[in-house]
Amino acid sequence: MRGVVRKGFFAVLGAALCGGALALPAQARLLDYVGECVPFARAASGIQIFGNAWTWWDQAEGRYQRGSRPKQGAVIVFARSDRLRLGHVAVVSRVVTQRVLMLTHANWSRQNGERGHAEQDVTLTDVSRDNDWSMVKVWYKDMDGLGSSTYPVYGFVYGTPVKGASVPRARPATELTGTDPDYVAAIIDAYE
Repeated sequence: MRGVVRKGFFAVLGAALCGGALALPAQARLLDYVGECVPFARAASGIQIFGNAWTWWDQAEGRYQRGSRPKQGAVIVFARSDRLRLGHVAVVSRVVTQRVLMLTHANWSRQNGERGHAEQDVTLTDVSRDNDWSMVKVWYKDMDGLGSSTYPVYGFVYGTPVKGASVPRARPATELTGTDPDYVAAIIDAYE
């Protein structure tokens, strides 16, 4: 079944890249995805940027609005680091507090012993000294909590095109967030 889901997902991605619809067919739910973070973030956010995750920040300049405040549907762009050689991209699914949010992403935690799986509404917390989202901690399913590692972040790419840009307005996937996310657990995770 996993092969069918992957093929269906990538067929939809291919159609989306060529101007087709971005909606996933019933047999290829967004959360069934297994693979890299970049194609997942593109499908989940609707933001049409390609290439390694860490390059999204610069690629968005002049195309999509960018900033340092989280908004639902925005893509958070992690910088390259020793632990993230290609960076990482994830999509903000919920803003919980000024320093806690939930994100939906792929290829972070191990599930069933392998990386690449999609995860919905996981906790991310701002640990930057200036409260500017430049350094974060991410919840790991493997550890069932926030790790001790911190990760540098460039900022958020929003789905709104810059005036005069020839890119479509992004439309996040309907599965970006769950119907009943656990806000209390996210806050507890962030402040444990």
